[in-house]
Amino acid sequence: MSRPKKQLLASAASLLLTGPAMAAWDLNLPKGVTDLSQEAYRLHMLILGICVVIAVAVFGAMIYSLISFRKSQGATPDVDMTHSTKAEIVWTVIPIIILVVMAIPAARALIRIEDTRNSQLTIRVTGYQWKWHYDYLEKDVQFFSTLSRDSNVARQKDSGIDPNSVEHYLLSVDNPMVVPVNTKVRVLVTAGDVLHAWWVPALGIKKDAIPGFVNEMWFSAKEVGTFRGQCAELCGRDHGFMPIVVEVKSEADYQAWLQTKQKPAAGEAPAAAPAEAAPAAPVAAP
Repeated sequence: MSRPKKQLLASAASLLLTGPAMAAWDLNLPKGVTDLSQEAYRLHMLILGICVVIAVAVFGAMIYSLISFRKSQGATPDVDMTHSTKAEIVWTVIPIIILVVMAIPAARALIRIEDTRNSQLTIRVTGYQWKWHYDYLEKDVQFFSTLSRDSNVARQKDSGIDPNSVEHYLLSVDNPMVVPVNTKVRVLVTAGDVLHAWWVPALGIKKDAIPGFVNEMWFSAKEVGTFRGQCAELCGRDHGFMPIVVEVKSEADYQAWLQTKQKPAAGEAPAAAPAEAAPAAPVAAP
């Protein structure tokens, strides 16, 4: 067996041995749990497929030409053909058709991504160094969300805690954002100090939080569960310690959570009624 063939077989054997490791190395775009994320996944796979077909056709023709028309096989260059109008038309029209085929669904998806009409719930998200503030508009609910205590303790220098022993290390918070399933949620994103970015991959949404400016986006989660993200804009020393957690609950569980957030704090005394004015003392006659 020739040396090149031995090298080829050795390379193939090494790829087979790395199969289990490659199985856990997921490089593809995640499908997510929203219509937007799944539509982005479908577009990604469509355009990737088109690019693969083009690559196979182009590189296949190149390799075939290099092998079949090499000088050692007696091939000689054709010096007579210097221009072909037909060839120029073909290699101009075909790319235009391909670009149109890719542009139509992409434009349709972009229009849908920006359509926040008919939202059923609106939440204002404000980024701070280094926490998030959630304000459920017209629901009288607002709170801060910061890194959970166990992750915060483990991240400290000389804490002696193995980060691998902390569940969802640097991806858990004390107060997650809670939304109902199958509900169109409009998210208004801004910042109170520097640039931040609100990003949850499973929801398929990401927006910059800019001081003095409000960006908007929307999502509708199709599954109940907990989905995690992070600030995606370098915002200072503790940029890596302001995660995002979104809990998607059933409508009944969401309403129960909402009521607990709307109740007055435990032990808070009701406001006292205003005291009645004391009757004026009679004025003595002169």
